Amino acid sequence: NWNDLILSSGINAEYGHHSKHHATYVTNLNATAEKISAAVAEGNSSAVIGLHGALKFNGGGHINHSIFWENLSPNGGGLPTGPLLAAIEAEFGSFDQFKAKMSAATIAVQGSGWGWLGVNPESKRLQIATCANQDPLHATTGLAPLLGIDVWEHAYYLQYKNVRPEYVNSIWNVVNWEDVAARYAKALS
Repeated sequence: NWNDLILSSGINAEYGHHSKHHATYVTNLNATAEKISAAVAEGNSSAVIGLHGALKFNGGGHINHSIFWENLSPNGGGLPTGPLLAAIEAEFGSFDQFKAKMSAATIAVQGSGWGWLGVNPESKRLQIATCANQDPLHATTGLAPLLGIDVWEHAYYLQYKNVRPEYVNSIWNVVNWEDVAARYAKALS
């Protein structure tokens, strides 16, 4: 429930962000897929290649936001537990050190983009990464996405104006660690 998320967290995970921005990515992704299908049917390789940017942007916007909504919960915050916490402590020294590193990387994204915690499928090690625009983590880096923080201004501008650090600091209050842990377990299997 968006209202619960807003009231419990200090994060304005506004309905408009979900119903307008994310919905637009899905609408545009579907339109792009139709154009690609038509171009393939016509044998128009140039048109297919020309649609790559729209596919990456809108497909990434849908993928990233789908993860983002599941990563948030009005009952979130606190610390992860179990194997995820053990992996965070092994990789970053402590949860607080991880949080500081991920926050710093996310805040430093120039322009719009995402801060990510991912897992390398080969080494099984956690990594912090950032992606510009709507570039999806897996397609861009090969990392399996666990936790994404949206730092497009539409994610926080109404509440935090241009003070990205306050938004990033507040997002930790609503991280759904159960979802992140489930993604981690799936990535390891």
